[in-house]
Amino acid sequence: MTYGLSRDDAGRFMNTYVRQGVFPEDPFHILDVDGVGELLHIGAERGRKTRPDLTLSICGEHGGNPESIEFCRKAGFDYVSCSPYRVPMARLAAAHLAVDERRNSIRPMA
Repeated sequence: MTYGLSRDDAGRFMNTYVRQGVFPEDPFHILDVDGVGELLHIGAERGRKTRPDLTLSICGEHGGNPESIEFCRKAGFDYVSCSPYRVPMARLAAAHLAVDERRNSIRPMA
């Protein structure tokens, strides 16, 4: 509850907030990496300091957003979950990230 907003109520005013520049994007659709993301990093770091085997994940619409999936992967989260209609996009985004990581880790022989 970083922003003190309810997803159930935000639909009535969020588009206006985005148009007026209060939020760059709907924070229920795209993870705010500077604000919420920082809190997730702090929680992950402190949680894993206490329990190194701690499983980290997010659920909801963020779990189906490619940018949010990339954030979670880089932050060391174990998995994301999302609504069924977003699963194909989430799987594709995760696969692209895995391919990019593999491509970047393979260095051509000199």
